[in-house]
Amino acid sequence: MTVLAVAALLAWVWLFLLHGHFWQRGPSLPQATPHAPPALAIVVPARDEAATIAPVIASLLAQDYAGKLRVILVDDNSTDATAALARAVPDPLGRLTILPGAPRPEGWAGKLWAVHQGVAAATGELLLLTDADIVHDTTHVSTLVAGMESTGAAMVSEMVALNCTSPAERALIPAFVYFFAMLYPFSRVNDPRSPVAAAAGGTILIRGETLAAIGGIAAIKGALIDDVALAKAVKPHAPIWLGHTTAARSIRPYPEAADIWRMIARSAYVQLSHSPLRLAFCVLGMLFLFFMPPVALALDPYRLNGAWFLMSWTFLPALARYRLSYFWTLALPLIALFYLAATIGAAIDHHRGRGVVWKNRAYPGRAA
Repeated sequence: MTVLAVAALLAWVWLFLLHGHFWQRGPSLPQATPHAPPALAIVVPARDEAATIAPVIASLLAQDYAGKLRVILVDDNSTDATAALARAVPDPLGRLTILPGAPRPEGWAGKLWAVHQGVAAATGELLLLTDADIVHDTTHVSTLVAGMESTGAAMVSEMVALNCTSPAERALIPAFVYFFAMLYPFSRVNDPRSPVAAAAGGTILIRGETLAAIGGIAAIKGALIDDVALAKAVKPHAPIWLGHTTAARSIRPYPEAADIWRMIARSAYVQLSHSPLRLAFCVLGMLFLFFMPPVALALDPYRLNGAWFLMSWTFLPALARYRLSYFWTLALPLIALFYLAATIGAAIDHHRGRGVVWKNRAYPGRAA
């Protein structure tokens, strides 16, 4: 047991010092105005988003952007009043276009097919891909474009502030950001020399010529983790940048732990390429990293536990981002167990042929 405890400590020392400082608050763009704002099209894919679409569209139409701006909402065969509610939003500058989505072809993920249609209808040098549950401050688009100017990146993406009000969200949402950064350290994403590539789908600003150079959205048409897939397609051709923002926030609620479970399960096993071997390594790695420190502490409560200290310390910035008590660090092993269980559940569903269900669409599992 002592050997395992020492190994866990060494693993956390490596993660703390040498894994891209994944745990730090991460880069963010200062509020700024671009020097030469180009024409920009905002593409919003929406399927059954009646609960959120009106404030989202209102925030986009209210953008204080000096260049030409157009908002393209692709109504992806919604069964509710998504399009009608969007159309009812005041649009004094005539910026909004609503496209009825065509039937999804074989081999396309639903969201990406909607994005593809929006991009095809867009004109302008820049494209902003955003989700139908993201509300943007009035200066956000200008800040993104200015950030693209200052960083020299061809694609700029931001992890928006997620909804974190219900008890389940307070317990589990900060860890979503934490584990994402552990998988994709932002500093490595932003380093052109590193192969690590990722993006956050809620806000992706990309040059039209860059998207065309990789073959457009069709190049990743079947991807279920579309933001990371897009980043991996772009980075070999042009620099990308990923950071955090509070100028955009998700208003999609996850009131119960089961809602967050489904959100995790949608992409968790896809992230592991549907590989049982990778799942096994994931299970062993998570148990080793997040359960060895409390086990060592329980066996010898009078010995200073460096692994527990480093594990807790790396979680503090994520908690601070959501203004939560640092006492949540004590629950991190249990939170990690929840994420691991959701991943295992997704794997079981996949191999039973259930696949992934999202927005009332089924993406087949192995048996299908």
